[in-house]
Amino acid sequence: MSLRVTGLCVRHRRTVALDSVDLELGTGVHGLLGPNGAGKTSLIRVLATVGRPSGGSVELLGRDSADRHELSEIRRRLGYLPQDFGFYPAFTVREFVAYVAWLKEVPAERVPAAVERAVRRVGLADRADAKMRSLSGGMVRRVGIAQAVVNDPSVLLLDEPTAGLDPEQRLEFRELLRELGTSATVVVSTHLVEDVAAACTEVTLLDEGRIAYRGTPASLTELGETSDGPGDHPIERGYTSALRAHRETAR
Repeated sequence: MSLRVTGLCVRHRRTVALDSVDLELGTGVHGLLGPNGAGKTSLIRVLATVGRPSGGSVELLGRDSADRHELSEIRRRLGYLPQDFGFYPAFTVREFVAYVAWLKEVPAERVPAAVERAVRRVGLADRADAKMRSLSGGMVRRVGIAQAVVNDPSVLLLDEPTAGLDPEQRLEFRELLRELGTSATVVVSTHLVEDVAAACTEVTLLDEGRIAYRGTPASLTELGETSDGPGDHPIERGYTSALRAHRETAR
């Protein structure tokens, strides 16, 4: 397994964000669903090694993320897009993605080709020399995806990656996810159930810091086909049904 968490707990002062979560993920595209406050971002941050767990263990690529001697190797092989990522407005797209490649210790001789490939994959080849401050919100989000994939990561963590993308760009992004998932462990946190249905091989549903459901998009859709819960499509009804069932058993 590329990613394993055991008994993972995260607390923010008096709030429990994650409560004894056990999760193992391998190669493929894994959707992370759940309502606001479910713990999705807390989980992504811990997996990205920017958040610290309050308890439990996290193993990434066979290495213990709590061991500071292992962190450099883990981070070289990670890609991460947070909900809000910082950038230098005066940098061009090419310069910013190259800077992240340098941070990820991509060998210098490989950086130019890696940057061009990453920018091309997100459909911004024609804006590579544009200043970051001149880009629309959707374009900035695509640069965020480019910087996350520039090092060809073994584990890719994306928090709300399609925010600000138009429908055509979302379709292209789903295709990119499917491509990346053939050789990497990709975790996508999103509110958009249809993106999970279209691109993910597995789905994990979080609710109040605990895993409420794990399965395939097909199994979640099947659950919704026999449900009269809210939702315009079977997978949306499956999502709400799984949440309700978890809350009933948690009472």
